[in-house]
Amino acid sequence: MLIKTAIKNILGAGRRTWLNVAVLSFVFVLMTGLNGLIDGWLKDAEVSARKWEAGAGQLWHEKYDRYDVFTLQDAHGKIPEELSSYITDKSLTPILVVQAVAYQSGNMQNIMLRGIDPEQQILEIPSRDLQSNNDEIKAVIGKRMARALNLGAGDNLLIRWRDKNGAFDAREIVISSVFDANTATIDAGQMWIRLDKLQAMTGMTGEATYFVKSEDCPIIQDINGWTYKDLDFLLEDLYLMAESSRAESIVTFTILLTIALLAVFDTQTLSIFRRQKEIGTYIALGMTPKRVTRLFTLEGTSYSLLAILAGFVWGTPVLYWFSKTGIKLPDTYHEMGLGMRDAMYPAYESRSIVTIIVIIVLLSMLISYLPARKIAKSNVVEALKGKIN
Repeated sequence: MLIKTAIKNILGAGRRTWLNVAVLSFVFVLMTGLNGLIDGWLKDAEVSARKWEAGAGQLWHEKYDRYDVFTLQDAHGKIPEELSSYITDKSLTPILVVQAVAYQSGNMQNIMLRGIDPEQQILEIPSRDLQSNNDEIKAVIGKRMARALNLGAGDNLLIRWRDKNGAFDAREIVISSVFDANTATIDAGQMWIRLDKLQAMTGMTGEATYFVKSEDCPIIQDINGWTYKDLDFLLEDLYLMAESSRAESIVTFTILLTIALLAVFDTQTLSIFRRQKEIGTYIALGMTPKRVTRLFTLEGTSYSLLAILAGFVWGTPVLYWFSKTGIKLPDTYHEMGLGMRDAMYPAYESRSIVTIIVIIVLLSMLISYLPARKIAKSNVVEALKGKIN
């Protein structure tokens, strides 16, 4: 009975009801789209990082720190014998990292030389382009590196490096190909060459800085001075950035929802003030003040339920179109290493949508109860006279 009465009352309110529904449905659709953008970006960035850099996990030399270039001089060691079988079956691939300097057209730039097995099958790096039948050194670079050095496939440049004994050497290399990756950390300032060539150039034969493993590799613990890093560690930066973005979205959500709920609160307060005789009639017909309070609370909650239903009706085609078109990003975003494509495409997670629905409904219920609770404390005789203090 309460539900039927509540629905009848809010539908009878006319324009006031639909204004509240419109505001709440707008907040619902907007926050679904915003959270979808965050989820879509995180999904793209995570997939890209796994394909291009992290694999299914890594083993690091105990002195290696990817954020500290000063560790590179000592961050290398002999490949342990117990890893040989995994390297042979291509479920583990060694990477050697050496700091170097590139010279091109009178300019110089500090770079990282990364040695990789041309036959590896774990990362998307086009390592097969490093195959060579002579002493020529080939390299593959990303589009950011190519743009920074103004290079293209077939171009030559001079690089200088320091070997394990501290002696400097230089050599001319040729750019074999330029790849396009969303993950800037394997592109900007990075140059990939054959692992055996880099080992010979630096005097680090049979050595590596870290290993990237595939899903088939069973290694999940430290091995003889090599520290295992799982995906939670390797992708920690992405997760922290996603949490930061979610915090910003929560602030936006709070502001918008507060404005929408203020409209509901004002509507309920005004409704109780104008419908005092109606409230007295309800009590005269046998409803207790607490049941009348529940009726008005249910009316306010019904605004949110209608808003969510309306949001699904008009928001579904809008959000579907949004998922296909996305948001075009300026080129500057691609240099930040955030794993972004040319556009951000939302991915709508059911958990996120359900969370938004629950928050809107519960807060609507609370904000409707606050002005209605005075009914439960009212004097029955005064209520019958249409006077509620």
